[in-house]
Amino acid sequence: MTNSSPANGLIFALVSASLYGFNIVYARMASFAGASGSAIVVYRVFLMLVLVGIVAAVARSSLKAAREERGTLLLLGVATAFVGICYLSSVAFIPVTVAAVVFYTFPILIVLASPFVEGTRLTPALLGVVGVATLGVVMVVGPAFGDLDWRGLALAFGASIATAIQFFAAARCRRTGVMAKTFWIHLLVLPTAALISLAAGQFAPPSVLALAPFAVAMTIGGYVFGFVLQFLALNRITAVAAGIIYCTEPVVAAISSALILNEALSPLQIAGGTLVLAAIVANVLLEQRRLKDAPLVPIAD
Repeated sequence: MTNSSPANGLIFALVSASLYGFNIVYARMASFAGASGSAIVVYRVFLMLVLVGIVAAVARSSLKAAREERGTLLLLGVATAFVGICYLSSVAFIPVTVAAVVFYTFPILIVLASPFVEGTRLTPALLGVVGVATLGVVMVVGPAFGDLDWRGLALAFGASIATAIQFFAAARCRRTGVMAKTFWIHLLVLPTAALISLAAGQFAPPSVLALAPFAVAMTIGGYVFGFVLQFLALNRITAVAAGIIYCTEPVVAAISSALILNEALSPLQIAGGTLVLAAIVANVLLEQRRLKDAPLVPIAD
């Protein structure tokens, strides 16, 4: 089917990563107005559950998970929760830029683990693409490493590991519909996010969202659509291909922060963004060549 093609998966992943990049900038704008990130996380997860319930009721879609994928779905939900827990907690100990660099090591973790998880053959070309993309991310974020707290580094790297697990689990969870996956994942994430917000003393009533309505709407909207597109992408392409494409997220965040928040981009950041884009183009070409060279497998009736 055309709508299930890998080409569509690559496009979905690219749009999803871009939405996540915009989401970060508007979350920062919302924080300037007094709407904390942890409070926004709680309400966006709650909103996601409500939206999924409404759409499922109107479309009469089932939210039942495929029996053989329930264990994978549980792993996916736990991994998604840990991504948020570790990443949000890491910035209490180290600068956001440093946390971002450590977090965006997940594409290379995916590539290195893929021979054991997906049986993917590590080619010099693929390793080169990952290396270029990772270097580009480091250049875009551009942190100045100084005396860093090991706890922050450990949490950021934990978020990276959890994201790699999330990508692999999502790529293996294809029989359960995207709507059902979204519902069950967020049902696991909601109590976790609420507990973190309470522990941090940042849990607030819904009225806090009115402090920056446009920024909050863009943050929540970017997350909702980005999340759905992420799982539509992972139904169509490998975790390796998706992981490299998601290196666009910090690049989009850097560019949009320059345009929206008037934060200047240095020549080093521009060069890094160019490297990431070049790596993405190379990855798309490699994926297309792999699919072209792959032997045809007959489909059983």
